[in-house]
Amino acid sequence: MAEVLPAPLIFDRSLLRLRRRRAAVLGPAIFLLDRAAGDLADRLGAVLRRFPLALDLGTPTDAVRAALARLGSVETIVAADFAAAPGRALAFVAADEEALPFRDAAFDLVVSGLSLQFVNDLPGTLVQVRRALKPDGLFVAALVGGESLTELRQSFAAAESETEGGISPRVAPLPDLRDLGGLLQRAGFTLPVVDSDRITVRYDSVFDLMHDLRRMGAANALTERRRTPLRRPTLMRMAEIYGERFRNDDGRLRATFEIVWLSGWAPHPSQQQPLRPGSAKARLADALGAQEMSTGEKAGD
Repeated sequence: MAEVLPAPLIFDRSLLRLRRRRAAVLGPAIFLLDRAAGDLADRLGAVLRRFPLALDLGTPTDAVRAALARLGSVETIVAADFAAAPGRALAFVAADEEALPFRDAAFDLVVSGLSLQFVNDLPGTLVQVRRALKPDGLFVAALVGGESLTELRQSFAAAESETEGGISPRVAPLPDLRDLGGLLQRAGFTLPVVDSDRITVRYDSVFDLMHDLRRMGAANALTERRRTPLRRPTLMRMAEIYGERFRNDDGRLRATFEIVWLSGWAPHPSQQQPLRPGSAKARLADALGAQEMSTGEKAGD
């Protein structure tokens, strides 16, 4: 039997909890989360069915729950998170997204807002979510995508290379759009859909951006992060490079955020199924107005 290796520990989850608590004290920057919550409500509003019991998994605030509460199709909401207050949820469960405590087929709907990008074992979490859904239950999640903060990554890399002769991990590796559809299928979801929304935010300085990241609870929580303080010459050179490369005509700096959307259904016999090979009632050659050729036959033979 093949040995199952544990998922790599990319993120320090204990530190992430501390970052989230600090963000709440500072006054959280919630503009991305509020946007994601509104978009989530719009997506669910287009689904013509009711969801008697929904789970909000890991969303840092109650923004998603507030959006769901305004939908007439979602009746009861349970929140599961390791740090947040219950807010608008009927029930609150202190739980880590990597170890869900729910029985199989418990929920009609599972949603998550800007949280799952920080789990160490995303494939494992998706499997647990699928198991927690009732047959024909729906999963919809927004994650911070891999194109986010590309300007900050490039500026830090260039500054550290110049001033310190090397590069250390400072911005978290984020999920890639091309890989997520495959992860949904591997987890057992049917009708998987992945798309993304790119948002450009403008700042007066890169330090304003970094302050917002702290207020999002998104400061560096990598297990391989450098433990020594950031050197001031490196920080100042990073700010110079950022301004040189990513300043707009109005003098403000741009920062890119990508929100990746995942959705999929728990399998159910009523769902649309692919046709069996050979069961088609019309030939593709007839539809194209072309001559059908057997395998191995070449045009013009």
